[in-house]
Amino acid sequence: MATYGSDQLAVLADPSRRAIFEALRDGPRAVGELAADLPISRPAVSQHLKVLKAAGLVTDRAVGTRRLYRLEPAGIAALRAYLDGMWSDALKAFAELAEQTEEEQS
Repeated sequence: MATYGSDQLAVLADPSRRAIFEALRDGPRAVGELAADLPISRPAVSQHLKVLKAAGLVTDRAVGTRRLYRLEPAGIAALRAYLDGMWSDALKAFAELAEQTEEEQS
């Protein structure tokens, strides 16, 4: 079974979703604003935002007749925790291998 962080990585594997996610780093934006900067249609941007929202990476709020999307700090924190855990495991495995190699050479 996949963890929350790895599910988010799968969502970000799509280049269009990753471009939308990265565009939101600068602050909240409406679908039309995002679509204007991307080579995909406005309905496609909406569908990608729906997937990002389901993964907990973005949230939205109504502002008049528009919806503004922004990055979700809790979702990003979960993704970072997942990556930090992977990094820690990789460093631990590297240290164990280095110690084992050192012992074999002694």
